[in-house]
Amino acid sequence: MKRTVLLFLSMSLLVLSIDAQNEQRRPRFQFDATNPDVHDPVMAREDGKYYIFMTGQAVGSMTSDDMKSWTPGRGVMPEIPQWAMEAVPGYRGHTWAPDISEHNGTWYMYYSCSTFGKNGSAIGLMTNKTLNPESPDYKWEDKGMVVRSVQRQTNWNAIDPNLIMDEKGRPWLTWGSFWDGIQLVQLDKDFKTPKGEPKTIARRYLRNQMSQLVSKEDMERANQAPDAGANAIEAPFIIREGKYYYLFVSWDYCCKGANSNYKTAVGRSKKIEGPYVDRNGKDMAAGGGEVIAQRDDNYFGIGHSSAYQFDGQWYFMAHGYARANNGASKLVIRKMNFDKDGWPVLE
Repeated sequence: MKRTVLLFLSMSLLVLSIDAQNEQRRPRFQFDATNPDVHDPVMAREDGKYYIFMTGQAVGSMTSDDMKSWTPGRGVMPEIPQWAMEAVPGYRGHTWAPDISEHNGTWYMYYSCSTFGKNGSAIGLMTNKTLNPESPDYKWEDKGMVVRSVQRQTNWNAIDPNLIMDEKGRPWLTWGSFWDGIQLVQLDKDFKTPKGEPKTIARRYLRNQMSQLVSKEDMERANQAPDAGANAIEAPFIIREGKYYYLFVSWDYCCKGANSNYKTAVGRSKKIEGPYVDRNGKDMAAGGGEVIAQRDDNYFGIGHSSAYQFDGQWYFMAHGYARANNGASKLVIRKMNFDKDGWPVLE
């Protein structure tokens, strides 16, 4: 009996030793406070604190006092919405590309439920009175589905939402990724119900241009997700500055590390519904766009951008696939100004 016990103890110690060695070999995720990993970041400021929300399980988050050093936060969703799991096959809480803004004392967070390479997707809405998790008023309430795309039925993809208010205080929602490009629709006063059908305001290519303009490399990438096609445009974000609305979009391909060729383009319009045109006057719905961020000495690609004005200064934010980090997706924040012709320029 003693020999059996000793043998059992010896084997147990051996297993524990092997487990410990394996644990040491496993790469540990270490949060880099000044160079954090992010994907699809958006930002807000409340009571002097900056909040970033991003793609992640239950919507990822982090906070900062200075936009330079960040502290990781917890997942935002109190629970994964049942409606989303039913509407989007394969969605289990890994939530993409949120959008955050405050209007009349309420924070509105739109979020994307989808699976890679498919347009069976939905955009949902949550609201809160505060972004501070320590506040007694902190409670995210899910308001349900805003828009939905159905695979092989809808020629757009219900992801990458962004809310913008027009000059009359009316809410509009823009979204889109691949398929027929970037969509825009006015919302009702509840910030949830679409008023009418969406319209396409930006495309990467017109259908009859693709065979001439899409590179062989990008066609090979498109063939990896054939349902989406080669209309590589996504992540719309609209701001209003002066007499113009500016539409930022991402062109080409994310999510491939050092092989990413993401870039950010912009157009502008005096009307929120467009047409949005580039510096040469080409309509973004016909493939126009002014590139303002792309592959450089520091990044393989930069995209999924947003822009915010704090204390009179505009800031451009995106994620970039960093050369120094083997193509890891890192936070990019740059000051943004407007040139004499009214076009955004990054510092």
